[in-house]
Amino acid sequence: MQCAFDEAKKAFIAGEVPVGAVLVKDDEIIARTHNNRETSNDPSGHAEMLALRAGASFLGTWRLTDATLYVTKEPCIMCAGAMVNARIGRLVFGCSDEKGGAVCSLYSILSDSRLNHQVEVVSGVLAAEAVEILQQFFRSRRQA
Repeated sequence: MQCAFDEAKKAFIAGEVPVGAVLVKDDEIIARTHNNRETSNDPSGHAEMLALRAGASFLGTWRLTDATLYVTKEPCIMCAGAMVNARIGRLVFGCSDEKGGAVCSLYSILSDSRLNHQVEVVSGVLAAEAVEILQQFFRSRRQA
C-alpha cells in the first residue's frame, strides 16, 4: 500500500487528484500508476483503470483473478465495474469516498451477488494518510 501512496504523491505533484494504485500478482508488482485525467484529457484516466490495463498487458490476459489491486481511495463505479470485468481477486484500499465510492460508501458493486464475480475487499489501509493528501490537494485548489 505504501507504493500506491507513493504514486498518489506523484499525482499530487503533477496536479492530478492524488490517487495511486499498484497491481500485485504472485508477490510481484506488475503495475504502478496514479490518476492522469488532467494530463491525458482522458475521463477514464483513473489510477485503477490504468493499473488494470497495464497489468493485463503485462500478463497477456484480461483475467486478473489472482491479482490484488492496492489503491489509496475507494474506487468509483467505473473502476469497480472494471474490477468485476477483470475478475480481480482482491482489492485493498485506503480511505472511503462518501461522494462517489462504489465499494461500500454509495454502492457495493464488488460484493453484489447478482454479478458474475465478487471481489474480496480490505479497507482502511493507510486511510489517514490518503485522506490527508486528498484534503491538502483540494485545499490548495480552493486557495488558488
